[in-house]
Amino acid sequence: MDSMNKLYIKNMVCGRCVKVVSEELDKLGIKYNYVQLGEVELVSPLPNDKLEKFRASLLENGFELIDDSKTKLIEEIKTLIIRSIYQSNKPDEINYSDYLAKTTGKPYTALSSLFSAVENTTIEKFIIAQKIERAKELLVYGELTLSEIAYRLGYSSSQHLSNQFKKITGFTPSYFKDLKEKKRQFIDKITKN
Repeated sequence: MDSMNKLYIKNMVCGRCVKVVSEELDKLGIKYNYVQLGEVELVSPLPNDKLEKFRASLLENGFELIDDSKTKLIEEIKTLIIRSIYQSNKPDEINYSDYLAKTTGKPYTALSSLFSAVENTTIEKFIIAQKIERAKELLVYGELTLSEIAYRLGYSSSQHLSNQFKKITGFTPSYFKDLKEKKRQFIDKITKN
């Protein structure tokens, strides 16, 4: 497949993002093979006018078409991390340095240096932030215990997750869950009146 048929998109972080980008492609009549986090594979390269229309529609939705190789690599790293956190129900102990180096074909030290320079944070801190975001979602859904969430996210214990959660958010997981529940109840009460 010709690499000219692949477009890389910044800020795609979830399934809804994939849906929005797919809908925008459909609206513009652009044929594609697939849309996944951070990437679209087109059936054929786009003429410049259609490419610019697509670029504009992405910007309207909070996304950005990526043109340079360093930015593409950063987005690939983010996408690989997010995908591993959100799409895994039982993480095998992922060694992110090996996983990212193997998947991108670049030495981890180079990836780490580039990521830190461009994002002003380390890959490790980005991984932790994404795990905490996923933990927030799972807490709000209320389907899993804290121990199950910790296991799903690859933490050694629920206490380890709780400590990291509090360090990042300022709240304990149970306090966060109570806040979200009270907010939801308040909104339900307002909308019923």
